[in-house]
Amino acid sequence: MGTPVWESEGIITTGETYKQVVKLTFAKGASRKDPAKLFNSSLDGNARRAIDIHEGEEIDESAFKALIRQAVALNKSKPSKTTK
Repeated sequence: MGTPVWESEGIITTGETYKQVVKLTFAKGASRKDPAKLFNSSLDGNARRAIDIHEGEEIDESAFKALIRQAVALNKSKPSKTTK
């Protein structure tokens, strides 16, 4: 079984499951504004940020959608890499 990856013109987030949490890691999370403070894991990295979701925990749906939209917009703003 692999790790699910959501992408749009580049990676948006990956999903990992652990005993205690589901972790959504945003590839360029450090480049995103997070006024709702959804990022609660991997905060020390230079690029990634993650959201750990514990069983029964709810996250702010509108803030989560805003992070996804920011990720897509950031991916679209970067020139795509082509392989030769």
